[in-house]
Amino acid sequence: MIEKIHNNIVVETKRLVKNYEGRVLAVDGIDLSIQENTIYALLGPNGAGKTTTVSMLTTLIEPTSGTAKVMGFDVVCQANEVRHRIGVTFQEMVIDDDLTGRQVLDYHGRLYGLGTHEREKIIKELLVLAELEEAADRRVKTYSGGMKRRLELIRGLMTQPKILFLDEPTSGLDPQNRTTIWRYIRNLKENNQLTLLLTTHYMDEAEALADVVGIIDHGRIVVEGTPRELVSGMGADTIQITGSGDVDSFINKLKSLPLVQSVTNTDGLIKIGIDSGNKRLAEVVSLAARSDFLIEEISVTKPSLGDVFLKYTGRQLRDK
Repeated sequence: MIEKIHNNIVVETKRLVKNYEGRVLAVDGIDLSIQENTIYALLGPNGAGKTTTVSMLTTLIEPTSGTAKVMGFDVVCQANEVRHRIGVTFQEMVIDDDLTGRQVLDYHGRLYGLGTHEREKIIKELLVLAELEEAADRRVKTYSGGMKRRLELIRGLMTQPKILFLDEPTSGLDPQNRTTIWRYIRNLKENNQLTLLLTTHYMDEAEALADVVGIIDHGRIVVEGTPRELVSGMGADTIQITGSGDVDSFINKLKSLPLVQSVTNTDGLIKIGIDSGNKRLAEVVSLAARSDFLIEEISVTKPSLGDVFLKYTGRQLRDK
C-alpha cells in the first residue's frame, strides 16, 4: 500500500490515551504532529509516559482510546503496514551475544524476508555507516556498550524504514560513546532522509539532537517547540552572587534597575533575572559597592533546556 501522508506529517496522534487496567493512566490525551525528515525528542522524567507512547506508535501495545497514525496508517487497524515502514531500537539492548555483528544483521534481514543479495548489500553499507566493519565477524559479547548500541541502531535500518524510533538511545553509555551516538544519529537524518523520534530524559541530548522537543509529564505534552524557542521563552539571563554585608539594601537597589526582571535570595545565594547579563555586571558590582555589600563570587548563566524542563515538570524525585 502507498503511504497516505498529508502536509509531510508522518506521525500524528489525536487524544491518544493508554490506561492500564483502569488504574494507571500512563498516557493522557497526547496530540502529536511530526513532520518528515525531523528529529523529534520526547523529553520527560522517569514514568512520564515516553516509552508507553512509543510502544503504541510502534504497534507493541494498543491505545485505550484516541488515534495514532504512522506514515498515514492507523497503528491498530493497519499495524502490519506500520511495521513495514518503521525501525525500532529499545531502551534495553536485545542482542544475542553469541552471534557476530554480521549474523545479528543477517538474521534480522531474513526475518523480514530480504533476499541474500539484498541482505549482503545492505549489511555492507550499514557496517560502514556505523564504523563496525572491522568488528563485524567478532561475537557481540566482545563489543563495548557503544558498539552494541550502534549495532542495534543499524539493525533497525536493515529494512530501510521511513521512521526510526529510539527509546533512550544512549542510556547507560559513557560520555564519549554518547557523543559518538549523537553524531551517528545526526548523520542518519542528514544522509538517509529519515524521521527520528527519540525518547530521553537527558536535557543535553535533546538540546544537541532535536529539531523539535516535546516535554511530557504525567502522560501529557506540557510544552513543545524547537530547543531555541523553548529556551528563549525562559527570558532573562541569571546573575548569581554570594557575599556579605547589607543584603536588604543591595536587593532593594537591584529591584529598582529597569532591566531586572526578578531578584531572589535563597540561603545566601542571590539570583538576579536580567537581560544581557554580561553587559550588566559592571553596573551590578557598582551597585553592590554603593549598598555596602561585598561580593565574594559572581557569575552569569543563560537559560538552558534544563531550566525549561524543571519549570514544566518540577523538581521532585521520580522513582517510577
